[in-house]
Amino acid sequence: MLGMGSALETLCGQSFAAGQVHMLGIYMQRSVIILFITCIVLLPIYLFATPVLRLLGQEDEIAVLARDYAVLIIPQLFSLSITFPTQKFLQAQSKVNVLAWIGFLGLVSNVFLLWVFIPLLGWGTTGAALAFDLSNWAIAISQLVYVVGWYSKDMQQAVAHLAGILGITMIRNSV
Repeated sequence: MLGMGSALETLCGQSFAAGQVHMLGIYMQRSVIILFITCIVLLPIYLFATPVLRLLGQEDEIAVLARDYAVLIIPQLFSLSITFPTQKFLQAQSKVNVLAWIGFLGLVSNVFLLWVFIPLLGWGTTGAALAFDLSNWAIAISQLVYVVGWYSKDMQQAVAHLAGILGITMIRNSV
């Protein structure tokens, strides 16, 4: 997922440098769609982590625990389909301070949620997974809200060209 998201960094950087700001939003939306589909493709690895780990020689107890955790963090997997594209979209426009603040607040929220869910409520690995899910979705939603709600000229030009669904365009361009 990270590698696929990094491809967007090149496309957005080139578009922004060439003055084709409107393409940033199109690339971002296509990337969200592609990464979301990739998440669906990766789901079986999360769901069947126990047999895969056993096949690789992992002890049963650890393989079962790893599968339980993997299943619980599936929501976080899907947050990456929003986080990576919006992150690259903002980086291409040199909006890194915003990313740093959102990341910092995500870290603080994760530490706080871990403290609440593990020692306070005693939820163990379930609490760790839930904290991971919530803090990563908070980051994804914060970045998305910033991208859609920011009122700079470049951001508005890039986001103004977002279509409802670019699937048809994406399929047409891939043929």
